[in-house]
Amino acid sequence: MTGRELLEKWGLPDLAGNGRFVSANVMDSLGNGLVLAFTVLYFTTTTSLPLGAIGAALSLGQLLALPTPVVAGALIDRFGSRTVVIGANLMSAIGFCAFLAADAVWKIVAVQFVVQAGSSIYWTSSRSLVLLAARRRDHARWFGFISALRNIGGGFGAAVASLAIAWGSEWVRALVLANALSFVIAACLLAGWHPKAPASAPGPARPAGGGGYGAVLRDLRYLRLVVANLAYVLAASVLPVLLALYITEVLHASAWLVGACMVGNMVLVALVQTLVARMIERRRPARVLALAGVVNAAAFAVFGLVLAVPGWMVAGGLLLAMAVFTAAEMLSMPSSSELSASLAPDHIRGRYLGVFQLSWSLGNALAPAVLTTLLGYGPAWPWVVLGAVNLLAVPLVLSLGDSALGEPARDDAAPESEAPQRHSLTDTADHR
Repeated sequence: MTGRELLEKWGLPDLAGNGRFVSANVMDSLGNGLVLAFTVLYFTTTTSLPLGAIGAALSLGQLLALPTPVVAGALIDRFGSRTVVIGANLMSAIGFCAFLAADAVWKIVAVQFVVQAGSSIYWTSSRSLVLLAARRRDHARWFGFISALRNIGGGFGAAVASLAIAWGSEWVRALVLANALSFVIAACLLAGWHPKAPASAPGPARPAGGGGYGAVLRDLRYLRLVVANLAYVLAASVLPVLLALYITEVLHASAWLVGACMVGNMVLVALVQTLVARMIERRRPARVLALAGVVNAAAFAVFGLVLAVPGWMVAGGLLLAMAVFTAAEMLSMPSSSELSASLAPDHIRGRYLGVFQLSWSLGNALAPAVLTTLLGYGPAWPWVVLGAVNLLAVPLVLSLGDSALGEPARDDAAPESEAPQRHSLTDTADHR
């Protein structure tokens, strides 16, 4: 079997010429896995501050970073997505280095803001980078591949972080420095990556209203996608926010089940995501995303029904619910990313992606309060509401129709001679 046939069989994209881009994603996901999941534990281990103060400082830093995607969108349209991602990685590196000196509440707020801002800028820009790497009609495979790759890197990073925390505070500090280094390496890899611009059809036409965020807000079709995506963000928040609490405090099941569900999710995404991408690549992304909403609702129904089963069936019911949930995740992640990028006009794609990223930022900020409040009303309420919200998203997604898949403007691969024109004073005034 040839290499190309093997790629085709496993649903992998053609990686030729994109080795640095792939490696950069590995390093970035490794860095995120190393520390982000253990931020609270890091500050409780390395400072004498009370837990409540640390939690409040981290929350405030994250809230201050919420508008970052709006700024990132304008930067992408001005400088190109690759340049902005490099800057985001360097910002994350600086933020994690500053962790070592954060021994007061205001310092924790500051470093959390820098780290979260870097993360938001990265996620706003990274979808456009995938389009730079993808060949014609290869988008679903690339988004699926990157999702699987980041899942593997994040899981490995979290495992390494767990060992470092078990070994003591000095190892935790070394972990933070290694984490910062991983972001620097990712930035260097992207700086050396020069994607080739394949022959492609033109992207969506430039709207009559011109550019800027006003054009995005007038695009009701895209805003429907943004609103619908909130349902998928709340669904994705089940893993970090609700799952452990539900299993241990509501079902009174063994804590090992939490780990089994988490590991099972990671392994399934790592092994099967590219095959799912191969299955859906010829399907309309809007229809695949609508199907993901229905599958999510089915998963939440199973999670809720576990409340009514005998104790000996709880483990099997949870694992079944987790499998269905993971299937929905593998359908929704590549499809939503593809739609968010392909429905945006080339000349202001950054601003469109900035608005789309706001749905992630807002959803992630609201999820802890919403899901825990619903759980306070009763153990079934989170699953009922999540299922209903995902089903309500289905008609919104279906109303998007066909995505006008066009290739992005290859601003990142532009010759050096074009740089002064793109960065001229006139251009700056236009974007303002």
